[in-house]
Amino acid sequence: MLTPQRHQLILTMLKQQGVVKVQELVDATQASESTVRRDLIELEKLKLLKRVHGGAALLQGKGSEPSIAEKFAKNLEEKKAIARLAATLVEDGDCIYLDAGSTVGELIPYLSGKQIVVVTNGLSHLDRMDATNIKCHILGGMVKASTKAVIGSMALDQLRHFRFDRCFLGVNGIHPEMGYTTPDPEEARLKRLARTLSGQTYVLADQSKFAEISFAQFAEIEEAVLVTSRIPEESRAAYENKTYVIEVGTP
Repeated sequence: MLTPQRHQLILTMLKQQGVVKVQELVDATQASESTVRRDLIELEKLKLLKRVHGGAALLQGKGSEPSIAEKFAKNLEEKKAIARLAATLVEDGDCIYLDAGSTVGELIPYLSGKQIVVVTNGLSHLDRMDATNIKCHILGGMVKASTKAVIGSMALDQLRHFRFDRCFLGVNGIHPEMGYTTPDPEEARLKRLARTLSGQTYVLADQSKFAEISFAQFAEIEEAVLVTSRIPEESRAAYENKTYVIEVGTP
């Protein structure tokens, strides 16, 4: 199979599946693994895909965003591992902010029993918060239907009255130069304000968020501590020796 044919087949499989493994591409193209990996490098340079651990994934549009149900269903076990680690960072007596992110939502059950106060803009978090018996304040304002996040000027005004020991934020894109990004500028404003009101900011993210860039930045990489399951090998060099990254399994 000629190179252009392989490239077209790879892109077709990506459009159909969203994510493909190297071995799937080897089987489909009948090419060697080294040839397929070179193809992925070339297509990534052309901004047609992004390489992920063990394969490749479609690039998401800078303004696109899945629904909260889709977010909660994706990479669930990875998100739970990140949440368990993040919960160890919360201490009794803390006042914390939890934004509407799906990985942040997985943190809530692991907070049960802690003597803390929570402020959130995530409507989808409320049932889980109720089960923990933790004191919780919900911001008021306009509800974004797709993510069940409370946003807008009213939410910003209310948020300004609080001060936090820590805040935990979700993210759609992580890039060493472009920072932490999200598709919605209104959500980015809330994340940015929560960061400035907090003693420490943590961004919770699974591997799918690396090398993605969404529309609105809310922090530079060095302005938050990234809590993740594992940095993809193809992205690791950009984060080597960074004190603001905590990986699951790191001592």
